[in-house]
Amino acid sequence: MASSSSLFLLAVLLALPSWQATAYDPSPLQDFCIADMKSPVRVNGFACKDPMTATPDDFFNPAMLDQARDTKASKVRSNVTNINVINFPGLNTLGISLARIDYGPLGVNTPHIHPRATELLTVLEGTLYLGFVTSNPNRLFSKIVKKGDVFVFPKAMIHFQMNLAHDKPAAALSSLSSQNPGVISIANAVFGSKPPISDDVLATAFQVEKDLIHWLQTQFWENNNY
Repeated sequence: MASSSSLFLLAVLLALPSWQATAYDPSPLQDFCIADMKSPVRVNGFACKDPMTATPDDFFNPAMLDQARDTKASKVRSNVTNINVINFPGLNTLGISLARIDYGPLGVNTPHIHPRATELLTVLEGTLYLGFVTSNPNRLFSKIVKKGDVFVFPKAMIHFQMNLAHDKPAAALSSLSSQNPGVISIANAVFGSKPPISDDVLATAFQVEKDLIHWLQTQFWENNNY
């Protein structure tokens, strides 16, 4: 009969493949890995530049996130300023990024998802209506939040925000759990993809006439992420 220690060892060995399969974002294997944007090496992320050539500026970004952004040029009256590994190579492998969201009066950060990140939003100014929708059966969790409030959007959930003021701007600061969280704007993806999704598919999915689908596909689907 097997001893208890042998059974424990067997259980650990059986658990290892499961742990490896569910691990998503492992910890860095070095102090830092500043992205080398010029490297021809293709990896899941970005190759590291030589750490011996690192300087304090590699860990700094003059983002000026204390300053409001222009929202008047946007059809949805919002402007998202992203600070991620693309414009801040020092974030590479660190699993974190930042975004400032500015909303004009009644401005909307339209429904979208971040496929690789959870988002923690802090209201800097104004009053927002925000929420997210779960996977099936598609429950909506929404709330009105004010200056100083914090709200979390779970990873890969469709979410949105809207400034409720008719005459005042609003702003928020979001932390995201990936150096490159990605963004998929729902309207842009469905009606503005290139090449376009078949009108037969969309007409059936939305249960509307093809003429409406054609009209929606001819609209300019704006990207408010800068």
